[in-house]
Amino acid sequence: MSAADLTAGREGPLADTDTRLSRTPRVAVADAALRDRLERIWRTEPGLKGWFGTVDHKEIGKRYLVTAFIMLAIGGIEALVLRLQLAGPNKHLLTPEQYNELFSTHGMTMIFLYAGPVLSGFSNYFFPLWLGARDMAFPRMNALSYWIYLAAALFLYAGPLVGAGPNDGWFNYVPYAEKAFNPGINEDIYALGMVFLGISTSVGAANFIVTAARCRAPGMSINRLPIMVWGTLTASAANLVVIPAVSLAFFLLWMDRNLGTSFFTVAGGGEPLLWQHLFWLFGHPWVYAIVLPAMGMVSDGLPTFSRTPLVGYTLVALSTVATMLLGFGVWVHHMFATGLPGLGLAFFSGASIIITIPSAVAVFAWLATIWLGKPVFTTAFKFFAGMILLFVIGGVSGFMTASVPADWQLTDTYFVVAHLHYVLIGINVFPVCGATYMWFPKMTGRLMDERLGWWNFWTMFLGFNLAFLPMHLTGLLGMPRRIYTYDAGMGFSALNMITTIGSFVFAVGVLMFFWNVIKSRRSGAIAGPDPWSGPSLEWTIPSPPPPYNFAVIPTVASRHPLWEDQLDETENRSSFEEGMTLDEGKEALAVSILDAEPDRILKMPSDTTAPFWLTVATAVLFAGLLGKLWWLAALGGIGAIASLAFWNEPRTKLLEREPDAHEERRNG
Repeated sequence: MSAADLTAGREGPLADTDTRLSRTPRVAVADAALRDRLERIWRTEPGLKGWFGTVDHKEIGKRYLVTAFIMLAIGGIEALVLRLQLAGPNKHLLTPEQYNELFSTHGMTMIFLYAGPVLSGFSNYFFPLWLGARDMAFPRMNALSYWIYLAAALFLYAGPLVGAGPNDGWFNYVPYAEKAFNPGINEDIYALGMVFLGISTSVGAANFIVTAARCRAPGMSINRLPIMVWGTLTASAANLVVIPAVSLAFFLLWMDRNLGTSFFTVAGGGEPLLWQHLFWLFGHPWVYAIVLPAMGMVSDGLPTFSRTPLVGYTLVALSTVATMLLGFGVWVHHMFATGLPGLGLAFFSGASIIITIPSAVAVFAWLATIWLGKPVFTTAFKFFAGMILLFVIGGVSGFMTASVPADWQLTDTYFVVAHLHYVLIGINVFPVCGATYMWFPKMTGRLMDERLGWWNFWTMFLGFNLAFLPMHLTGLLGMPRRIYTYDAGMGFSALNMITTIGSFVFAVGVLMFFWNVIKSRRSGAIAGPDPWSGPSLEWTIPSPPPPYNFAVIPTVASRHPLWEDQLDETENRSSFEEGMTLDEGKEALAVSILDAEPDRILKMPSDTTAPFWLTVATAVLFAGLLGKLWWLAALGGIGAIASLAFWNEPRTKLLEREPDAHEERRNG
């Protein structure tokens, strides 16, 4: 499909969001006048109104990234304090209660407030750029997802700040979390905060799915999507299924604790094991939700720096989907030690072993891509390549716990802690750092410092392995997790000291990363639009991108639009300078789901503070529930309904209602 084919071959004009305004979009070459007109249409107003009201996906993506990296720093500091406590035997830097709160808060921060949101930040910023679109499908929902994420993070951290943080682990097992054993407000804050956060995740997931399905450049059929889009799409579909499960679990727990119900208490006829089923039905797919998009970063990043297309693109895309589908069938491997029937253990053990197959497909595809390519050893490449080794180590240790007899020996030991960190840091933090080095130039117009990046990577890589590789042995020697100290002479002292030293070395590496970001933002070398000679659409536009992203909607003819001349796989060529202008207001293009044929012109909403005020009202509602101040909860609920009513008021500009006589006269 060429730019000229966009309208010439159609049987009729494109439908607008209201068929009474169907029209054939203008196809033209991007020029200065068009760019100026689009700039005026899409730019965000300056000042507080613009700051609170922006729906620009790039601005929202940056806010996600900044907030998530702050959470990474906070969670990292918490981990260092924990390691100081465990550096030697019989230490009393922390009391048992303080230790419980700190390791629970560390897990909550890293898993829920950093690992998922940081990927949402990248996807929010780059989805429309990768797909050749002007914006996400639902810009106001996009803003809402960020504001609720921020409010939920503040809500959850209100507990630790007043000495009432979660203290039963991030998994929050009952009956420990029930009122009879944990009477403080700690678990109420955690339970309600997690329900609050679930709204953000669900809203964001729905937006990613619709955007990937409908908001793409013409010609970008589903077999041309970047793997990162496949990863985010798969994770988002899973989140829509599993987030309600864990939100329900936390809400039932809050009701048990505050309204006298007995969903998880045996005395009232409840079932404690129900908590573990609901939590891990969410928990294991969530692990894939926070690694599959990161694996997508590696799948898209390695080919760029290897100067060759990803080997086995179709297999990697299918393995991404297969991993998530199989991920729904392995949650019970977190419960092998709970006394479940043997048949159930056998089934879930088998499923946990089989899931290694699609993961292995990705690993071999990455290795083959490097082998067949001509690697350029940038810092981003090092982080992507380093992740492969960490992924294999974390995968093998996870494979071991898929065996029931081995799991019975390893469960609740530091072996599992080592496995967890190889998965979450190795397959999330390392790809995220690589992605930052790769796409920072697109976001800021400046390159990150490569010399400092060399030190950054090797310090993190060596520090991480020094910290967590010996931890496998600590677990095999029998050291249980979640204990605040241990006696001398148990054989744990030297290994714990090595782990603590490694943790601080790793932290220095992370500090170098943050310093490189700050330093390069101010004085990095000018990047230009395509500093890496990348193959995908984001490299066709200026760095940083203008508010409208693409002056004309690009037309895609292959999986690697910018490498078409080098690869010469087809006679057709993608078009970046000529295409649909869509400049009659704030407009975007919707395409068909499979083949990405132009289908509809979308009228996009302008900036609004409605998502912010809806978040404020929802926060008031949750604060009222926390304090059992029903009048405050009712006030928050009314405010939320009012915000939604304002949000959904039909607007003439969006063609949601007919213009009245006054508006028609004003518009001529």
